[in-house]
Amino acid sequence: MNRFVIADPKRCIGCNTCMAACTQVHRRQGLQTHPRLTVERDLAGTSPVLCRHCEDAPCAKVCPVNAITHQAQAVALDENTCIGCKLCAIACPFGAITPSGSKPLAIPETFRQHIPRAELSDVPLSVASINPLLSWNTGIRSVAVKCDLCAFQAQGPECVRVCPTNALFIIDDRQIEQTAAAKRRQAMAWPAGSTRGMEP
Repeated sequence: MNRFVIADPKRCIGCNTCMAACTQVHRRQGLQTHPRLTVERDLAGTSPVLCRHCEDAPCAKVCPVNAITHQAQAVALDENTCIGCKLCAIACPFGAITPSGSKPLAIPETFRQHIPRAELSDVPLSVASINPLLSWNTGIRSVAVKCDLCAFQAQGPECVRVCPTNALFIIDDRQIEQTAAAKRRQAMAWPAGSTRGMEP
């Protein structure tokens, strides 16, 4: 089973601390700074939406350059291999992949010489409010951004570590076994013939 982070909406207070921490920790690693999770709000409350690291991973199936692969019980995305086609974001059933991007750190001199800025002046810029799947900006390299479980740090996902209400937690084989064992103990503790906990 792949590991993934999930949120308890009853504990989430919508403070966006997880999003800010995600941005900061990935910026320090030189990765895309767009947060890997999004706090969604509706009438029922707030809850972060994250990549579920699906076993069948539709995003990996549609990637034309194999930038998304299964590694260490997770679905990993290589930003350097990604070509920004956005197919993974379209295929994701949870809406947990967002195209983002930035200007290259160094533009080759040949590019500057052969394509003067004046020739690009008529290319319109995307409005800030447009969906990332539809955005297009000259000189911006689009890259898919998804949860990587902060694999580069020993303490695991930064969002889980900083959440002030412990609304985020990681699901793995150990966590599932502990939950199953707790449910078995609870079931064994009920008196014979009891319907406790079975009411709708």
